[in-house]
Amino acid sequence: MSIVDYRNVEINRKEHAVLHDVSFTLEAGEFVYLIGSVGSGKSSLMKSLYAEVSIAAGSAHVLDFDLGHITEKEIPFLRRRLGIVFQDFQLLSDRNVYDNLRFVLDATGWNNPDSINQRINEVLKEVGMDHKCYKMPHELSGGEQQRVVIARALLNSPRLIIADEPTGNLDPTTGEHIARLMHSIASQGTTVLMATHNLAMVEQFPARVLRCDRGSVFDDGIVSYT
Repeated sequence: MSIVDYRNVEINRKEHAVLHDVSFTLEAGEFVYLIGSVGSGKSSLMKSLYAEVSIAAGSAHVLDFDLGHITEKEIPFLRRRLGIVFQDFQLLSDRNVYDNLRFVLDATGWNNPDSINQRINEVLKEVGMDHKCYKMPHELSGGEQQRVVIARALLNSPRLIIADEPTGNLDPTTGEHIARLMHSIASQGTTVLMATHNLAMVEQFPARVLRCDRGSVFDDGIVSYT
């Protein structure tokens, strides 16, 4: 069964249709780019995947949750099975890297100190930040902060990671490192949907492309932009 299955979906914001007739699937371990101009609906589509924006019509399923009929009580359970990577990091500035990650595990029901410590060390090692677990966010570079954000997204072993412009605020070299990391995560079996404006990155790291355009979403397959 697909990780994401949208069929003839309509997404509204403030009672106005942002996207209509949206149909696509995402499979396990697939890496997919989401591209489109500003205002094309990329953010609305991504937010619909974790039920921050509701489905107005059509059939939308994410990780076995029916988004068209999801209840308020079910939404936290959906989000615990997702990983979300934000462009602006959204790290807690008053606590170090380790405690930023511990905050998430505490909030999602982890209560065994040994298990918590082991999981935090595992994800920080995966993103190459295990040596900086006691640094405060302001002591880290932008690329390092984004690696911590990716580690945070990995904590609960999500089957799907939604990455909204994760390289948008980074220099090209650092952005390339983050892109490689995201592709590596997908190669290990986690589905990754990554929004980007950087078509050179799409060219450098080819993968399937979904394109928001003219109020809908088009599957461009693996394409060249040069």
